[in-house]
Amino acid sequence: MLVAGASFATMGLLVKLCVPYFSADELVFYRSLFGLILVGALPLYQGCTLKTRYWSMHLMRSLCGLASLWLFFFTLARVPLATAVTLNYTSPLFFAFLLTVLGREPVARSLLFAMGIGFIGVLLVLQPHVASSEWLSGFTGLLSGLTAGISYLCVRHLGQVGEPEWRIVFYFSGLSTLVLGTVVLLKPHHPLTFSHPGFLVSLGAVATLGQWAMARAYRTGKSLLVANFAFSTVLFSCVLGAVFLKEKLDAHTWWGILAVILAGIMSTMIIRRHNEAQLHQNRS
Repeated sequence: MLVAGASFATMGLLVKLCVPYFSADELVFYRSLFGLILVGALPLYQGCTLKTRYWSMHLMRSLCGLASLWLFFFTLARVPLATAVTLNYTSPLFFAFLLTVLGREPVARSLLFAMGIGFIGVLLVLQPHVASSEWLSGFTGLLSGLTAGISYLCVRHLGQVGEPEWRIVFYFSGLSTLVLGTVVLLKPHHPLTFSHPGFLVSLGAVATLGQWAMARAYRTGKSLLVANFAFSTVLFSCVLGAVFLKEKLDAHTWWGILAVILAGIMSTMIIRRHNEAQLHQNRS
């Protein structure tokens, strides 16, 4: 998950660098296209099969992942890197809450308290950077976190039934390429120049590495514990934004980022303890 965090932070940086030249649709398309080539070449060369019995779950994961990615890229084009990534990484909060709801268990007060801290953190992150006319970007950032949380639930389920991480990433990249490729072809798009392919290939490479590492982490690790390490992306993004984009974060933003990270860790640990207690009770 630390590899995934560093990869996704680098992806965000590359998107920020490419925003002056491409739309969100085009960036998601190129990221998915090069990712599809990279993730599909080796398994197909080795004779691995694309057949699966879990088409509906792959479709749900891919659609939610595509929605989250597009919303994230849309937000990246309009707010600082660390702000956009922090909003997107409310996903562990949504992930923990959805696990509780889908498990049909009562929501613990401590979980509501953690989510309240996270909400305050989001407000602190948005307050310095998002003007009243730009709150749409803040909303899309939060929506990208919600759809990412749903996507992580699907990845968790696919891992539990034995789907390899390369197949999860392959179907996601394939659907994203098909959908966004159609959109790009049907509307005016920006032409490629000699300097662009290097950035776009790098974007696809680091994004695919992040997807593969994330899928492996959720498939082989304890999902709620793994979710805590997802917040490394926020910290990596703060460093990359400061070094390469000269973005300066004020005290409000730092407190907000810390609050979101704390809320995510609290919520995942609360759910984990609850699940362990429930398992012990069922065995008794």
